[in-house]
Amino acid sequence: MPMRAWTRTAAAALLAAGATMGAADEPAGRHAYFGDLHVHTLYSFDAFVFGIRTTPDDAYRYARGAPLPHPAAGEIRLGGPPLDFLAVTDHAEYLGVIPELAAPAQPECRRELAALLNSPTLAEVMQGHSRVARGIVTGEADPNLDDVGVQRATWQDIVAAAERHYRPGEFTTFVGFEYTPHPGANLHRNVIFRGARVPEAPFGALQSLDPEDLWSWLDGLRADGVEAMAIPHNANWSNGAMFALTRSDGALIDAAYAAQRARNEPLIEITQTKGTSETHPLLSPNDEWAGFELFGDRPSHLSGVSAEQVRLPGSYGRQALLDGLAMAARSGFNPYRFGFVGSSDPHNTGGSFVESDYAGKLGIRDGTPPLRGSVPLPVEDAGSAPVAAAAAQQLYWGSGGLAGVWATENTREALYDAMRRGETFATSGPRIRIRLLAGYGLPADLLDRPGGLDRAQAQGAATPMGGELRARAEAPELAVWALRDPASAGLERLQIVKLWVRDGVVGEQVVDVACAGGHQPDPATGRCPATRVTVDLADCSQPAGAGAAELKALWRDPEHRPEDRALYYARVIEHPTCRWSTWDAVRAGLVPNPAVPATIQERAWSSPVWLLPVAHRNR
Repeated sequence: MPMRAWTRTAAAALLAAGATMGAADEPAGRHAYFGDLHVHTLYSFDAFVFGIRTTPDDAYRYARGAPLPHPAAGEIRLGGPPLDFLAVTDHAEYLGVIPELAAPAQPECRRELAALLNSPTLAEVMQGHSRVARGIVTGEADPNLDDVGVQRATWQDIVAAAERHYRPGEFTTFVGFEYTPHPGANLHRNVIFRGARVPEAPFGALQSLDPEDLWSWLDGLRADGVEAMAIPHNANWSNGAMFALTRSDGALIDAAYAAQRARNEPLIEITQTKGTSETHPLLSPNDEWAGFELFGDRPSHLSGVSAEQVRLPGSYGRQALLDGLAMAARSGFNPYRFGFVGSSDPHNTGGSFVESDYAGKLGIRDGTPPLRGSVPLPVEDAGSAPVAAAAAQQLYWGSGGLAGVWATENTREALYDAMRRGETFATSGPRIRIRLLAGYGLPADLLDRPGGLDRAQAQGAATPMGGELRARAEAPELAVWALRDPASAGLERLQIVKLWVRDGVVGEQVVDVACAGGHQPDPATGRCPATRVTVDLADCSQPAGAGAAELKALWRDPEHRPEDRALYYARVIEHPTCRWSTWDAVRAGLVPNPAVPATIQERAWSSPVWLLPVAHRNR
């Protein structure tokens, strides 16, 4: 059966064969580094509950290629080459406290909960998990679990592990944690520190459910010389709350709020195991690729929300970018000026970035194909309503995404500063590289010149993603380039997503700018020819040589108006491959579960470039 294989020889051959810009450009200046900014170990209350006993040290070793023990799958390994950087982001709430409940002797007040969490029955374990999570949802700490001494000692262990495994120039470790407020819907953030100087303890939902208080805490740290940022994730689970048009207390967003949010949240996590938060078909009906790995619009996963009540506006990044443009045009400030990263959010201590290697997210809860719904449950479990419901939920989860950063070197300082500038990209798992710059009068052969993009950026002739470009009468030129992952499928199409506001009305458009096979986009539809590549669902194979190794374009916006406030970002889409659920079914000799698509078109997104209208300059 065909399996994923990655070698540096294969990557070098691919670059030599067709990726002229990538091969020549990267060593001369910025390099594409891949990592994960969202990983949980046994110190997270939910990871420990679901059988995880592996540590931050194990997480860093796994990221470099070492095997990792798994309570249901036996042992897992990283699919593909080692990662370039990693952040362990255990939940700040009850940090490290829940593992204590595994000790044989417990105080009377803890015994019932300890029995549930240590039960061999998955249904009872899930009941115990719900009891622990209840306090986090309400913001009211359980006094029997809120042990400050244990939490601070655990935090110091997390910091020490990051220091032990940091190898400047080779492998970067970031100190981090997850802030986990969930007042009826997800408002979670990962907090990433630039260096080793960090506070005595993290800031969690038990301190405040209001993200504005987290930003104020970060501002206070910054005033003391401690630099960190927050990265929202799973906006698709927020029921409109992540990117709302009002503040947490219902007051209107003002300039101070916008500045504080933009200062503390320069990035969002656009894709991960619990779904993709770029956009939704109901928000972007003219985007044929908007329905990718959706999850958050399922009412059963939003606390107390019915199908009729699910709020899509405010739950997706593209809509937030549009709302930010509209606020900037109307009021002069923009709270939603952010770049993109992906990550995995494994509660297994190590993410699964490859569909054929997927091992679930939650240890004993979804570590086998039956428990994640891709094959039928055994008879003994099928009768358990909690287990059956969990399996039905896990079926819609995806494999993890990756964070990509264009930086000059693999160090904390270089990577973090590039993230703050927005020189980042996200992938749904494959090591696809994508880069976008914008400028005026760019040479027609820029993308073919060795080091062309780096020189254009260094000389100020082109603005990188994350930056701002002043509009002129003539349309800007967008230089966009993508290189496939040599161990994944070929590329099908390269796209520009344009968002704008004109005379108070917002608009969005998706345009194909480069196609596989040497084809050109149809001038009338702006689309590449439909793909004819098929996947053999008997063994997940596809025709050899399908798709492009590299796609690139120098594109000028034909609808440009210098008075518009606009932004552009790039998206590249692979040819279809088997989804993880299909891989599970193929290995079991079964037909793939028809409740989810059998195939997936993996992709990558660049961060945006903002186009400022001729009359204004508002950050």
